[in-house]
Amino acid sequence: MRRRTTVGAVLAALATTVVAGIMTIGATPADAAVGGSGPYPADYETSSSLPNHTIYRPQTLPSERLPLLVWGNGGCAASGTAQINFLREISSHGFLVIANGAPNGSGSTTSQMLTQSIDWAFAESSRSGSKYFGRIETSRVAVAGFSCGGLEAYAVSGDPRITTTMIFSSGLLNDADDYQLRRLTKPIAYFIGGPSDIAYPNAVDDWGKLPAGLPAFMGNLNVGHGGTYDQTNGGEFARVAVLHLKWRLKGDTTAGAQFVGPNCGLCRGQWQVQQKNLTLDGDNPSPSPSPSGSPSASPSTGAGCSAAYAVQDQWSGGFVANVVVTAGGAAINGWRVTLTLPAGATVATAWNTVSTGTSGTVQFANASYNGRIAAGQTAGFGFQGTGTGSGAVVSCTAI
Repeated sequence: MRRRTTVGAVLAALATTVVAGIMTIGATPADAAVGGSGPYPADYETSSSLPNHTIYRPQTLPSERLPLLVWGNGGCAASGTAQINFLREISSHGFLVIANGAPNGSGSTTSQMLTQSIDWAFAESSRSGSKYFGRIETSRVAVAGFSCGGLEAYAVSGDPRITTTMIFSSGLLNDADDYQLRRLTKPIAYFIGGPSDIAYPNAVDDWGKLPAGLPAFMGNLNVGHGGTYDQTNGGEFARVAVLHLKWRLKGDTTAGAQFVGPNCGLCRGQWQVQQKNLTLDGDNPSPSPSPSGSPSASPSTGAGCSAAYAVQDQWSGGFVANVVVTAGGAAINGWRVTLTLPAGATVATAWNTVSTGTSGTVQFANASYNGRIAAGQTAGFGFQGTGTGSGAVVSCTAI
């Protein structure tokens, strides 16, 4: 039973106040500089084809594909630079980050704007002539948000293209919204400002209602609702967010060790940690092929294309798997992946593909936007299944 009406009103009011303060002291577009502590100094830009959004990217795109993070701002404020230090820091570690709202924009955002960000990124990844053509890892997508932005992230977390959700100092405001928790199927992480955070009781209530078997992490750092977003390079919240994204979107198990097990890295520091169903086993997907066409680990080659299968998450009773499809020496206009599942395993839901069948031998065909692949380039899809994912046999045919 939640005490929601009063908490919700205070949360919304405080989130707006915090964001207003950050916008006052934060950099304007004229003052913004390439930055972040990662290996790819990042900046932000806008696109006429994605109005009212702010796009953070490495100034020089790295050779490997960029996983995608879409972000909802505190207070649902339509300023994509409200958490500029935090978001630019994440991007500098090799991520494409798209925030709701124009740089220093005004007004309010909606959860649909997060979906627009994903739509745009997928379209740009497949659009010949785009600087992002073949450079976005569309099988690795995170949705996240701070305070009111966290509620936006919850609202779209059921999108089949999203592979993980991150909630920062937020929690559902009414028991009537608990259906959003029941429909969660992908790993989720909470980063909260401790008992002094106005969102703390909401987040703790959500934590207790997560579906059984769902991989979940909660970290509390006693800094209050305002977090560390406006500190240099986004402070401790950004450091931990980068580690989590490296684990969940890049398969970095060294980063994952910060979150998993009784002796996890964050367990030994200033964070208060809770864990559910977390394991590093199966959390290391094959590295994404670079745009130059570096092969995936152990691909299965067929006519005109190859496919590499990897289990991203495995927990008691279920798993998440990803498949990377690579075109051969010539461009292809479509592909079909045949996957033989282990005994007892079934496909529950899939994204970035059109699937046929749920057990035994299952067919996965390209979606409308990722069928054409240039020679040596890749496309990806994923699915969630029941049972055990290891041991599947995969093949690919160009169509």
